[in-house]
Amino acid sequence: MPTDTTATDKHPAGIFDIRTIVGVLLAIYGVILLATGLFGDTQEDKTGGVNANLWAGIAMLAVGVGFLVWVRVRPIVVPDHVEQATEPGHMDKR
Repeated sequence: MPTDTTATDKHPAGIFDIRTIVGVLLAIYGVILLATGLFGDTQEDKTGGVNANLWAGIAMLAVGVGFLVWVRVRPIVVPDHVEQATEPGHMDKR
């Protein structure tokens, strides 16, 4: 009875997915801005009465979490093994 090996030949990209890196960085910067907006000097006189750090931190945190959710919901699947090209002029010297 033949088994389907295609399911075991692939794995998710994980930490190497660019969405993971962008999501983590946005979330970290969002937390820093959120904390600055909550506990730091709001300088509302310079921003027209708006706590810009607070709102920018909330937005960056939301986008970062959105990226991380996107990675979990739709992971990129990469093959475990990639075959070498066999074209003439290929630079593979073994």
